[in-house]
Amino acid sequence: MDRRKFIKNSLIAGAVVATGAIMGNSVLSDNKNSEKKMKILVLTGSPRKNGNSNILADNFIKGATEKGHKVLRFDSAFKDVHPCIGCNKCGMDGPCVFNDDFNFVREHIVDADLVVFVTPMYYFGISAQLKAVIDRFYAINGKIHVPKKAALFMTYANNSKHDELPIRTHYEVLLDYLGWKDTGRFVVPGVWTAGSINRTDYPKKVYEFGKSL
Repeated sequence: MDRRKFIKNSLIAGAVVATGAIMGNSVLSDNKNSEKKMKILVLTGSPRKNGNSNILADNFIKGATEKGHKVLRFDSAFKDVHPCIGCNKCGMDGPCVFNDDFNFVREHIVDADLVVFVTPMYYFGISAQLKAVIDRFYAINGKIHVPKKAALFMTYANNSKHDELPIRTHYEVLLDYLGWKDTGRFVVPGVWTAGSINRTDYPKKVYEFGKSL
């Protein structure tokens, strides 16, 4: 083989190896990214410890934890969260006049990758306990307008798609305002008495959702 041909073939071989290495690194990098462990904040709103929406939260947390994600849970109904009074002392990005359990949310929501809203339908809306937490987002407004993922778990007693609209719309408008991305909605009709959701496949669905993240 003459010298020119040898050099040409060597350069081609080197390029192939280099390309393969680059592609391999890219694949490895993608795989690493896909396996990134997330910080997840679950905000529940039901005052029934064994209520249907709380059962969804339990199963989702189990799946997400098994996948290796860090999951923090805030049960609004069992915490001291004063409703926002619109005093504007926080200036939408500062200390709140109330020093209460919302400080936990304040600490962890800013760097959370995923925020999960879990609520029963109470008189056609989000439970008052969870709504109080959401209203207090006002004091950290400047810090939470960053890309995040969100999910909605909602349970209610009847079977009217029309009745779901207020909560669905609130969720959609909230995400649109904050610039967050919806990753899943699990709306469960026909569950009234505590524990009746266990007769559906939704606990398994949210468990698998948590495992899939």
